[in-house]
Amino acid sequence: MRKRLSPQRLNRVFEIIIYIIVIFVVLILCSILSYIILGGVPYLSWHFLTASSSYVSVGGGIGVQLFNSLYLTILTLLISLPLAFGAGIWLAEYAPADWLTAIVRISLEVLSSLPSIVVGLFGFLLFVIKLHLGFSLLAGGLTLAFFNLPLLIRVTENAIKTVSTEQVNAGLALGISRWEVIKNIILPEAFPKIITGVILGTGRILGETAALIYTAGQSAALVDFNNWNPLSITSPLSPLRPAETVAVHIWKINSEGTMPDAAAVSAGSAAALLFIILFFDFSARWISNRYPNVKKR
Repeated sequence: MRKRLSPQRLNRVFEIIIYIIVIFVVLILCSILSYIILGGVPYLSWHFLTASSSYVSVGGGIGVQLFNSLYLTILTLLISLPLAFGAGIWLAEYAPADWLTAIVRISLEVLSSLPSIVVGLFGFLLFVIKLHLGFSLLAGGLTLAFFNLPLLIRVTENAIKTVSTEQVNAGLALGISRWEVIKNIILPEAFPKIITGVILGTGRILGETAALIYTAGQSAALVDFNNWNPLSITSPLSPLRPAETVAVHIWKINSEGTMPDAAAVSAGSAAALLFIILFFDFSARWISNRYPNVKKR
């Protein structure tokens, strides 16, 4: 009969396998980050980040695309956060264990598993065509709001459920209404974890491409940064103007192949977008590490 490994040796073998897998994953991640950073940093400059358009010969920039990305992110969060907070609070505190709650949870799981291009086609049919919004920031923001809702709802629900039972019971024992307990005890305690999820969702919005191709459009038309009237179609604040984000810009210049400096602009744009996303990711990590964990209910 073969001699079986002792539990200690078997545990050691699995530890080694896990360490090898982790090192392999870290090497892949570092190689991707190094390739993007080393390839794009030489092309980054203040002019490149602020120039009004890169649809010129060598020496262009992505100023408009950067502004569009940040503006679209803010617009998407303004639409999705109230819905996500309301749904997350309902699922965590009010939802009964019945068929309606089960349907909501299944719907969230289905929505979170949809490819972004499918969500983009949905936004194209509903917002661009049916609601006559055209290719616009508003259509892109509404589409990304639907795309980001499952993540934000799950984060809100899980953050609320991590609030200790003792605090909630203490508030209820004082005769405070359930809503007052949620507003004054649960939400302040869960706020750091909710903010962490919001920041991670923000990074997801910044890197989205497929859904925006069919909704926000691929227009590189210049906007007038001296005109801040949101009702004017040439204003940077107009939600009804078509807008190309940095992620869509990278895809477009590589798919068209018409720019003489496409490789340089693409590398610089990818590096700039990576640094922005890393900023939000590290911010989420800093917030999550700043506050101690609380016991789950």
